[in-house]
Amino acid sequence: MRFGIIGAGPIALSISKKLVNNNHDVKIADARDIERLKGKTLNAIPVVVEDVVTNIDVLIVSIPLHALPTIRSAVEKAADEVIIVDTSNYYPQMGVKIDEIENGMVESVWVTQQLGRPIIKAFNNLLAYTLEHEGTPEGSSRRIAAAIAGDDHKQKQTIMSIVSELGFDTVDSGSLNDSWRQQPGTPAYCTELTKEELSEALQKANKEQAPILRNKVIDKLTTVSGGYSHKEIVNLNREVYNS
Repeated sequence: MRFGIIGAGPIALSISKKLVNNNHDVKIADARDIERLKGKTLNAIPVVVEDVVTNIDVLIVSIPLHALPTIRSAVEKAADEVIIVDTSNYYPQMGVKIDEIENGMVESVWVTQQLGRPIIKAFNNLLAYTLEHEGTPEGSSRRIAAAIAGDDHKQKQTIMSIVSELGFDTVDSGSLNDSWRQQPGTPAYCTELTKEELSEALQKANKEQAPILRNKVIDKLTTVSGGYSHKEIVNLNREVYNS
């Protein structure tokens, strides 16, 4: 398949590397300037944003959520049949509070409004380290699962197949209106669960508590000297998000 990726952070680079290794055609663009790709280890073909949306089957957007409105004009140029995948999560601690989300709008619904296109929500409940290092072949014991949300069943099935190819089981987490169940602060978020465990975690999510628990984890992560290891972050998420 032909992929375009907007973003060059750890999630985007891990996805692009795995896609290229699986013999897909992949172009990658930085949302701000192609010059920002210099010095990065790229497996994909670096292009400008205007070119990343042409002649592709899937566009993966992996930039900070609050920056998504800046790429609307580029995303709108993608062909109607292109599947748009968003990997972002809302963290007001990054310095940008979004009133609609603060007042209860589901993050992915806000994203569709900003991009002017329907999206599939994927990869957002996996840590970058998990995505890069923890993928395993289909059928492996305790294979980690990813939640996939969206309103188009056929598009979801396509993305679920791709995610499985990259090393993870998948769970259809429902419509975009349901995607809050995989947002930060929920038991499904970055807790490295199996398919069965993830299905249960999605049902246990509490929308009102999620922002509170998200902030609790961020406070812990930013106040500990020396930081946390990957496994410690996963365990912290499990402890707090299931409280």
